[in-house]
Amino acid sequence: MNAKTEMPSNASALDVVKLILSAALIVGGIVGYYWFPEASVVLRALGVVLSLALAIAVFLTTERGRELWRFIQSSRVELRKVIWPTRPETIQTTIAVIVFVIIMGVFFWALDMFLLWATRILTGQGA
Repeated sequence: MNAKTEMPSNASALDVVKLILSAALIVGGIVGYYWFPEASVVLRALGVVLSLALAIAVFLTTERGRELWRFIQSSRVELRKVIWPTRPETIQTTIAVIVFVIIMGVFFWALDMFLLWATRILTGQGA
């Protein structure tokens, strides 16, 4: 198993440059935030958000970015296929889980008390 991340085979040198530019935009936004401490926090935060938006825009022009966008689109299609439970089904399931948790909590509490009692009897600490 190879843990190294590789570029897609059809990635060009321009894609590599764009990926480096995206990383540089993000780093530049963060460095700019700390480089100008006298500027308003709102302006500095806006600069970071703007650099992040530009970095995403540049990234989406690469082959990896286009693959990511296709994946996101196909995920949205699959998400629309999900049959979501109705409100009564959700409430019934929630109540069932809560009741089960309470029953198991009481069971484990009783088991703990029994084991404590048995341990005290076996070690001679109980009466």
